[in-house]
Amino acid sequence: MLNQQEIKLGFEYFVTGWHLIQQKGLRRFAVMPVLLNILLLGGLFIAFVFQIKNVVSHLMDYMPSWLSWLGGILPILIIGMILVLYYFIFATLSGFIAAPFNGLLAEKVEKMMTGEEISNDSLWAFIKDTPRMLAREWQKLIYSLPKIIALFLLSFVPLIGQTVIPLITFLFSAWMMAIQYCDYPFDNHKVPFELMKNELATKRNMTVTFGGLVSLCMLVPIVNLVVIPVAACGATAMWVKEYRHRFKSTSESSNGASANVSLGKPSTSDGQLVPK
Repeated sequence: MLNQQEIKLGFEYFVTGWHLIQQKGLRRFAVMPVLLNILLLGGLFIAFVFQIKNVVSHLMDYMPSWLSWLGGILPILIIGMILVLYYFIFATLSGFIAAPFNGLLAEKVEKMMTGEEISNDSLWAFIKDTPRMLAREWQKLIYSLPKIIALFLLSFVPLIGQTVIPLITFLFSAWMMAIQYCDYPFDNHKVPFELMKNELATKRNMTVTFGGLVSLCMLVPIVNLVVIPVAACGATAMWVKEYRHRFKSTSESSNGASANVSLGKPSTSDGQLVPK
C-alpha cells in the first residue's frame, strides 16, 4: 500500500542531497569521484562508439545481399544496446570507484548534521578501511546480479516481458539505488548488510521513491555523474533522521558489549547492538 508521507520523505531527502552537496567543506569530496568516473567511463563509452563501424562491417560480411538494408539499422540498434549496457556498467563501476569517497562524504555529512565524530580522520585510517568498503560493494553486486539476470531473461517472455517486467525492473533498480547509497552511512557504523536491507524495507515507499529519483537521474548524461555525491548526501540525511537513533556506533558497541550482556540487552554475534 502506498504511504504518501513516506513518498514525500523520499522526495525531501533527495532534494536535501542537492542542498547538502553545495555546503562549504563537502563539495571537495564530490570532485574526485566525478573526475574518475568521467575519465574511466567516458573513455569506455567513446571506445564502444568508435568500434561500432567495425562491428557493423564485420556483421554485414555474413549477411546475404537481400539483407543489406540492415546496414543502416544496425548502428542504431547497437548504440541502443551500448546505452543499456552502459547504464548497468556505469552503476556498477561508479559504485566501486566512488565507494571510498562516498563513505568519507557520508561521514562528513553526518558530522555536519550531528556534530559528532564517527571515526579517525587520518589518511591511514581511510586507506585501511578501503578494502572493507570495496568488499561491501561486492556484497551488493552478488545480491543484485542474479536478480538483474533473471529480469533480463524474463523480458523475452511474450506479453509479460513487454508489460510487467519493465515496471518490476525499474522498481528493483530504484530499490538497488537506495541500497547503494544508504549503505555508506550504514556501513560507516558497521551495520550488517542484511540488517540494513531489513531496516530500509520497513519504510519501503520512502526508500523506493528516493532510489527511483536517483535511477531517473542516472539515465541523464552529465547529471548521472553529479547525482552520485548528491545521492550519498541525501541517503546520509535519511540515515541521520530515520535510522541513526536505532543503532549504536561500533565503538560504543565494543566498549559496552559486556555491560549490555549483563543488563540483558540483545546484541548480534559480532557485538553490534540490534535496533531498539
